[in-house]
Amino acid sequence: MDEGGVEREYRKRRKLPWPHLGLLGVVLVNALVQSGRLATDRDESDFRWAPPLIGLLMAVTLVRILLEQYRARTRVTSAGITAQGPLRTRTWSWSEVYDIRVEPAPPGSGQAAPRWLTYLYDFQGRRFLLPHLNDWQLDDPYAEVTELCLAAAPHRSLTWERRPDVEERILHGAARRKAWTWGVYGGVVMIVVMTVVSLALVLTGWADHPLLLIGCVPPACGVALGAVLRWYWSAHPPRSPARQP
Repeated sequence: MDEGGVEREYRKRRKLPWPHLGLLGVVLVNALVQSGRLATDRDESDFRWAPPLIGLLMAVTLVRILLEQYRARTRVTSAGITAQGPLRTRTWSWSEVYDIRVEPAPPGSGQAAPRWLTYLYDFQGRRFLLPHLNDWQLDDPYAEVTELCLAAAPHRSLTWERRPDVEERILHGAARRKAWTWGVYGGVVMIVVMTVVSLALVLTGWADHPLLLIGCVPPACGVALGAVLRWYWSAHPPRSPARQP
């Protein structure tokens, strides 16, 4: 650490939850095998796009996990904060940082992901994830962020006081993210539903359109749900999910 106690780096220090990740891998491999069998057994080419798509999903998931764990990190100095993500790096001087908050992970993340994440907010109300400043790598990320803010205070020309205009922008941003997150969840649910419908049509001999049912209906439902929820939560913004002292 430096003289003021603010300089530090957060990176991967603990092992990944391999049992949970292994279970996810088994599910994806099984989906790949079953889709390959379905595409082979059918005379038509309706399902031939499924194995390459699932294989691509598996590859993207694996690459993302590796990059997030071994490349991403957060570095803090007396000049500011640098968040190095899987692909890009962002740096903020302390005068550009409005607040640093510990917030719960999105619902449905499960035990294969951290439950508490840390975000940096700028004065425009925009939110940015600080990699590895979470409950996977730290015993108490909230205590760590509290100590970090105290150590950074002498390097800021501003205090950590809340500003109503920025808080309003943060709430509207939270409403937008929440709406589209639930829109994605709705789309995922519709993928499952449409897959079952498509398989039922195949088994009963009815003409089916898997590309339409699985590739078009779920995204349309997800976008519609997200738009409706965004309209509602714009008028009734959710409370800030940040942990309070």
